[in-house]
Amino acid sequence: MRLIFMGTPAFSVPALQALHTAGHEIAAVYSQPPRPAGRGQAVHPSPVHQAALDLGVEVRTPRRVRTDAAEHAAFAALRADAAVVVAYGLILPGAMLDAPRLGCLNIHASLLPRWRGAAPIQAAILHGDTRSGVSIMQMDEGLDTGAVLAESAVALDDHSTASGLHDMLSALGARMIVDVLAHPRTAVPQTDTGVTYAARLTRADGRIDWRRPARDIDRQIRGLTPWPGTWTTLGDLTLKIGAADVVEAPTGVAPGTVTDDRLTVTCGDGALRIGRLQKPGRGMMDAVDFLRGHPLPAGTVLGV
Repeated sequence: MRLIFMGTPAFSVPALQALHTAGHEIAAVYSQPPRPAGRGQAVHPSPVHQAALDLGVEVRTPRRVRTDAAEHAAFAALRADAAVVVAYGLILPGAMLDAPRLGCLNIHASLLPRWRGAAPIQAAILHGDTRSGVSIMQMDEGLDTGAVLAESAVALDDHSTASGLHDMLSALGARMIVDVLAHPRTAVPQTDTGVTYAARLTRADGRIDWRRPARDIDRQIRGLTPWPGTWTTLGDLTLKIGAADVVEAPTGVAPGTVTDDRLTVTCGDGALRIGRLQKPGRGMMDAVDFLRGHPLPAGTVLGV
């Protein structure tokens, strides 16, 4: 098939590569414009943009598409059989959704209608879901409301992380879209039952409130690492928390208090033993290495 591919982050790259390997003609790749990144704030192309360049495919990076009639015309002029959209980051208007012969197909990292929206992977971990998965959806003008062509589920447990689920669903979505294009199927409208929304995340979502139960904070750490990251404060120092284990807590100790030399911190219910953390300007490190250079004696209070 002659395809347009639309995506931006690393999550989208395996799908682009799989479609190319499967022999589909990629007429063009759309990605968000290059942006400053890293300490030096040098301008870099997105992961999808770079992958497309490596494949020798034309890349287009419009800043907006909803009301750009010229972009709508250029998109239609590609005369694609279908467009495959994976975390592109811009909302497509009807003029673009309807332009390809078979419309636009979206790879969405949840089992719709649960976790429509911007951060379905993190939401699944944060809310303690027992399963997640990928839906291949026929796009319409709603927010992830289109009919579903295929879905595949994966199991989650108390050790699942957003980073691990990200990689798993990225690879799964790549396999599924190749199969859907090779074996057309009937789209099934989504049910109105069980609809939930995963809002766009900000750095503020990562702040740890030690008054919450340890299991909730554990899910926060597993769900928001590496981005936007979970963090607490020690005086005027911000510490990122990268991993922790839920343990029993001593009684009568205020939340946020370090209780031993193994970096165990009390919570509103239970406690967390921090396994990995990071100071500003440093890399993430094991707690034992952190404590060797920055001791936190019992009685230290975090988050105040």
